[in-house]
Amino acid sequence: MIPYTDVPLVSCRGLQFRWPGSDITLTMDDFTVAPGERMFLCGPSGSGKSTLLGLLSGVLHATRGDVTVLGVPFSTLSAERRDRFRAEHLGYVFQQFNLLPFLSPVENVLLGCAWSPTRAARAGATYPARRDEAIRLLDALGLMAQLVERSRTGNLSVGQQQRVAVARALIGGPGLLIADEPTSALDTNNRDVFLRLLLAECTRHGTGVVFVSHDMSLARHFDRAVSLGDCPPSQMVA
Repeated sequence: MIPYTDVPLVSCRGLQFRWPGSDITLTMDDFTVAPGERMFLCGPSGSGKSTLLGLLSGVLHATRGDVTVLGVPFSTLSAERRDRFRAEHLGYVFQQFNLLPFLSPVENVLLGCAWSPTRAARAGATYPARRDEAIRLLDALGLMAQLVERSRTGNLSVGQQQRVAVARALIGGPGLLIADEPTSALDTNNRDVFLRLLLAECTRHGTGVVFVSHDMSLARHFDRAVSLGDCPPSQMVA
């Protein structure tokens, strides 16, 4: 386990979000993620997991309270500056992947640092070096070498596309990886192998993780589990 510092990677204090046109709110009085920590976030559908991820990434703006990531309060940033901050410092794995099907897996992965000078520099000083890092990540996540450069991403299986989406989120060593149900299309054996590979890459870069899933059996892979709604406390891990 990576030793944590005293300064949180993520800190939410008195956080509240109200959906437009609704009286329903998501409230988080005290939520923190330590640098390098791997957090598992669970809860039933409708409990606010995806909404919380939107707040942590700056896609959504809190109704009350604040989200601070890497020491930067989102309340001090305009929407445009939050977008730039997210591109520089966060990797996001979406439920629907958001890949470009006509590009190769390598080209999709390189999009992860296309709008971030910081992540591009970490991935490699030159384009060939960044391309090599993209190939290394795809290989480390178990995608066969003959697929990564010559295939169109849209021709890959759903499980293979998930690996491309994760590699794109990881390239350039972001400070925080946010993953929304990234193993939902994998069977049990492939899921556990893939998750170990993903977390090994996060450890390699010191990347903190907030990982959402309905599957409580995955919690054993993480440092800590946090529940929203009715996730059984008896299944939580420390």
